[in-house]
Amino acid sequence: MSLDDFEFQYLTGQARPGFPALHADFAARSLAVVGNVPCELDLRYGDAERCTFDYFPVPDGTARGVVAFFHPGYWQWRDKAHFRFIAPTFTALGLDVALVNYPLCPVVTLAALTEAVRGAMHVVAARARQGADAAVPLIAAGHSAGGHLAAEMGLTPWTERGLPDGAVAGVIALSGLYDIEPLRHTSLDINLKLDADSARAASPLLRVHAGAPPALIAVGADETPAMRAQTERMHAAWQAAGNASALLLSEGADHFSLLNQLTTPGTALHAQVAALIDRALGTGH
Repeated sequence: MSLDDFEFQYLTGQARPGFPALHADFAARSLAVVGNVPCELDLRYGDAERCTFDYFPVPDGTARGVVAFFHPGYWQWRDKAHFRFIAPTFTALGLDVALVNYPLCPVVTLAALTEAVRGAMHVVAARARQGADAAVPLIAAGHSAGGHLAAEMGLTPWTERGLPDGAVAGVIALSGLYDIEPLRHTSLDINLKLDADSARAASPLLRVHAGAPPALIAVGADETPAMRAQTERMHAAWQAAGNASALLLSEGADHFSLLNQLTTPGTALHAQVAALIDRALGTGH
């Protein structure tokens, strides 16, 4: 299938027959997590209906950082509640976890959505600091649309926005979208409502700069060529700007089964996530 068939590359070609069962499993595991680990649900970071986050602290209270995780859904679908199952993966690595919801398109523009997420980082940082002697480092992480948002958080000049230099210490971007222009030519644009200028402005691939935090940029090896190319180009741009970046094409994973590899110790993705966290925080685990 041609790389110029954007509807296939970003939508129909990404679908798999097993996705309904996989999402049902995610939902069941997420419900079980809420019943079995400490958590605070639906904390607010803004006035809009979806400006909420769930917070999962490290059980013994000795977090070495906090990961802000942004859910998938092409900025127009899905909810943090569906992905609570990933929280124990990060708490086991010594991180508190904030699962962040955000306003959706077309209620807001993609630019406004991204700005709302930047606001969430302030509130997550404040929650993480409760009971700590100093600011707790942030890791920005996400999947698909959330991978885009994680990259945006890694490129944000936080000292201009009231957080310390290096407030975001690392980026974990899974199956992300970094060049938004192709999405203008898909049915996704019914809700995204992009033009050439807004697509360019929303593309972190075009704004990678020196001084960004270390990143892990990963994608399922079974995803479409265009999705794999998005990851490869972002990794190359991150490195070309002089930043540390690890690239992973996760064997045997499609767009959503990649999250099962994230949550399974012993997989290459889990190991790379742990290594990125250690590098970002300057600690061993």
